[in-house]
Amino acid sequence: MKTYVVGGAVRDELLNLPVQDRDHVVVGSTPEEMLARGFRPVGKDFPVFLHPKSNEEYALARTERKTAPGYTGFAFHAAPEVTLEDDLARRDLTINAMARGEDGILVDPYGGQRDIDARLFRHVGPAFVEDPVRILRVARFAARFVDFSIAPETMALMREMVANGEVDALVPERVWQELAKGLMEVRPSRMFEVLRDCGALKRLLPELDRLFGVPQRAEYHPEIDTGVHVMMVVDTAACRGHALPVRFAALLHDLGKGTTPPAEWPRHIAHEVRSVKLTEAVCARLKVPAECRDLAILAARYHGDIHRAGELRADTIVRLFEKSDALRRPQRFEQLLEACAADFNGRLGWEEKPYASPVRLKLALAAVQAVPAGEIAQACTDPAQIPERIHAARVAAVAAAIRSDG
Repeated sequence: MKTYVVGGAVRDELLNLPVQDRDHVVVGSTPEEMLARGFRPVGKDFPVFLHPKSNEEYALARTERKTAPGYTGFAFHAAPEVTLEDDLARRDLTINAMARGEDGILVDPYGGQRDIDARLFRHVGPAFVEDPVRILRVARFAARFVDFSIAPETMALMREMVANGEVDALVPERVWQELAKGLMEVRPSRMFEVLRDCGALKRLLPELDRLFGVPQRAEYHPEIDTGVHVMMVVDTAACRGHALPVRFAALLHDLGKGTTPPAEWPRHIAHEVRSVKLTEAVCARLKVPAECRDLAILAARYHGDIHRAGELRADTIVRLFEKSDALRRPQRFEQLLEACAADFNGRLGWEEKPYASPVRLKLALAAVQAVPAGEIAQACTDPAQIPERIHAARVAAVAAAIRSDG
C-alpha cells in the first residue's frame, strides 16, 4: 500500500500558491484494508475514505469507463492492480494529473510541470471528451489562473463536446455549482469568455450570450458592447471582493438588452422589465439559491432607478425602499448598491469615477429608519390610516435629509 498527494495540492505547490486541501490516492490496497487501518468510508460510487486523524480524503486508485451520455454515465473500477499512472490518466488537465509520494518525489507522467511552466491548460488524453463538466472546470480555472491559456487541441475538443450535445446533459445543480465557483475567482470574465469561445455559453446561458454585439448607449462608449460591459461589471465586483450574490446580480442585471430589436439600438427602452423576466427564468432553470436569485432580480429591476437617485423625489425614494424591502433587509440593500456601483464603474474610463447614488440612498435610508413607526401607529385612531401616516412621515424625513445634504 502506497499513498500519494494528488491533483490541486501538487499543482498549487508548484505554482507557489497556498495549498487549501490535500487529496490522496492509495495504490495497492482494498476497502477491507482501509477499514482495518481505521479509515472511515464516505464514497457512494467509488471507494473514498477519511483519514482517522487528519480527516483528509484518501481514494483507492481507480479507472473509469464511459457507459452513458452526461457526466454521471461512468463505471468505475478500483482494485489493487490499478497503478498510479492509470488513476492519473482519467483526470482532466495535465496540471491536475501529478502526484507526490511520501518520499517527496514528483510523479508527472503526462507533462503537468511542463504545462505549468508554459502556463497552459492541456487535456490529459482523449477521454477528456467523456465528461462535459470538464468544460466548466477549464473555464473556471481560466478565471482563477489568469496568465494561463488553453491549448488549441484542448479547445478543439471542448468545441467538439458542445457540438455533440454533451453539454446539454449537464444537470442544473452542477452548472450552478461550477458557475458559482467561477464567479468567485480572480477574474470571472475569463470563465465566460472560454464558455463563449467553445460555444457552451449559448447552450448554458443563451440570455447572456445574446448580449455580445448589442451596443450600449452612446454616452457609455459605444465601441464596448453590452456583453463586454457586463464582463467588466463582473470583474469590477470581483476586484472589490464582493460576495457571490453581488457578483451574480452584476452578471444578470442587463439581460433585457439582449432582446432589444436592432432597429431601436443603441436605446434600450424599458429593458429592466425584460431583464427581470429573463433573470427569473435563468434562476429557475439553474435552481439558483434564493439569496442569489432575489438580489439578481432586485438589481435587474431597480439598477436604473438607483443610478438616477440624484433625480428622484423623496416619495419615489421611499417607495424604492419599500418595494426592495430595504427596511427589513438593509444588508441586502447594501449588496444591491454594491452591484449597482459595479455596473456604474464597469465601463471604459469609469473605473474610478465617483458614484453618488449610494451616499444619497444610505443617507435617505438612515432617515427612514429613524422614523418612529411604532409611535405613529399607536397615535393613529384609525388603523386603516397607519400605513399612509408612516409613509408620509418617512417621505418627510427623506425630504429633510436630502435638503440638508444639499
